[in-house]
Amino acid sequence: MAQYPFLSDEWVAAARGVYDAHRGEGPPVTMSLKANLNITEVPFGESPLKAHLDTSSGELTLDLGHLEAADVTLTMGYDTAKAQIVNQDQAAVMQAFMGGKIKIEGDMSKVMGLAAGAAGGPEAQALAKKIAEEIQAITE
Repeated sequence: MAQYPFLSDEWVAAARGVYDAHRGEGPPVTMSLKANLNITEVPFGESPLKAHLDTSSGELTLDLGHLEAADVTLTMGYDTAKAQIVNQDQAAVMQAFMGGKIKIEGDMSKVMGLAAGAAGGPEAQALAKKIAEEIQAITE
C-alpha cells in the first residue's frame, strides 16, 4: 500500500477511501458534534489547513474545509493532529491540551462528551482499531 505525507492531497484522498470503505459498519455515534479544525505548522501547502469533523449524521465524517455552523473550533499543530488522527495517541493529545497546544473555541462540553463516549462498546473499539491501522498504513 502506498504511503503519503499526513494531510497531503494524496493522503486525504486515501483516507477518504478508508473511511468510505467502513461507512455503516459500526454502531451510530450518539454524540452530535460539528467541529472545525485549524491545523497549523503544516510542512507543505497552506497553513493553517482547514478541516472539519462532523458526527451529526450518526457517523464520523472528517474532511477538508470548514462547516458553517460548527459547535466548536479546534486549533492545533500538525504533530498534535497526526498524534490524534493517525496514531490515536490519547496521552499525547491530552498532554498537548494541558500544555496549551490545543486551543478550543466554542462549546467545549461537546468535545468532552465526544471524547468520553469515544471508546464505545467492543464493536466500535474493534472498528476504530481497524480504521486506525489502515490510516497508519497510508501515512509516511
